Amino acid sequence: HDTMHRLVSRFLPRATFSASRMLPLQSQIARTVAAPRRIGVRSLHRHPDVVAVETPDQALQFLKEGNERFVSGDLVAPNRSMERLKSTATGQSPFAAVLSCADSRVPVEILFDQGFGDLFVTRVAGNIVTTELIGSLEFGTAVLGAKVILVLGHSSCGAVQATLGGAPVPGVISSLYYHIKPACNHAQESGATEGVLDSAIEENVKLQVRQLAVSPVLSELAEANKLRIVGGVYDLETGRVKFVC
Repeated sequence: HDTMHRLVSRFLPRATFSASRMLPLQSQIARTVAAPRRIGVRSLHRHPDVVAVETPDQALQFLKEGNERFVSGDLVAPNRSMERLKSTATGQSPFAAVLSCADSRVPVEILFDQGFGDLFVTRVAGNIVTTELIGSLEFGTAVLGAKVILVLGHSSCGAVQATLGGAPVPGVISSLYYHIKPACNHAQESGATEGVLDSAIEENVKLQVRQLAVSPVLSELAEANKLRIVGGVYDLETGRVKFVC
């Protein structure tokens, strides 16, 4: 009950935070945690069958298959019609959530060959975990029903590169360093002289995955086999996502 209370409080304005307003949303969260949630029916894209995404493994496989289509050029571009747009105007049932870097070269829905309502995407430079992003991903999973969270880094990440260099930067850009520095330290301490940036990018993804596991809401879903938290690195040159954890 305390966990649900904290989650609900993040998404309801303080003025409307009353027992009568809390109960419906609390009930929805309780049903999600206590019993398997059947996500809205959606197509497997490359198969004629229509199925519901029931498990984290199935959701992860959807992502992998979508990236394979993107890399091979065999795009289906599902759920990108005006009909699909209108059908999701009154609700959403994303099968996966993604914490991606904000880099403009990483268009998440495109590189996984998905469309409107398929992915719950959060973005920030360096794909770092903050309290606000944890809250968003708790909402995307515990309330909306996403079955997998993917932390998505990418090659040549400027945020990781800047953290490795440690040079002065304008404004509050350096606030990102705090979240990324442990991964950079780990990469540098490994003794690698070449490929240290690639190593730091991968370590940063793994670090942020561990940070998400601190959330009681996410950890409860994972322990109940209703959620998987994984990490991957997107190659800007090949378009392929390498899953690293």
